Amino acid sequence: MSPAYRNGPNQAGTVVAIVADVTALILGLWILMYLLDANRANSLVQFVHEAADWLAGWSRDLFTFDEAWARVVAGYGLAAVVYLFIGHALANRMHRH
Repeated sequence: MSPAYRNGPNQAGTVVAIVADVTALILGLWILMYLLDANRANSLVQFVHEAADWLAGWSRDLFTFDEAWARVVAGYGLAAVVYLFIGHALANRMHRH
């Protein structure tokens, strides 16, 4: 079943949900690229990394795990979850009003 904000006349909720989804996708893509040791000289990898750094600026150094991969997964993953949660909560609220 699709969320309520995807149906109905209020398109602003749909836009907010899509922005949240794309934001989380970029963050998740960077986590995947990091874990798979993607070539950082590649322009796509650089773009995704820079975008993810900007999006997760508030959370990327929040955790101090000894392993670098754990810091990346926790910091960028937290940002992705927060953006998804807040974005979809706002989208649902916008649809109800």
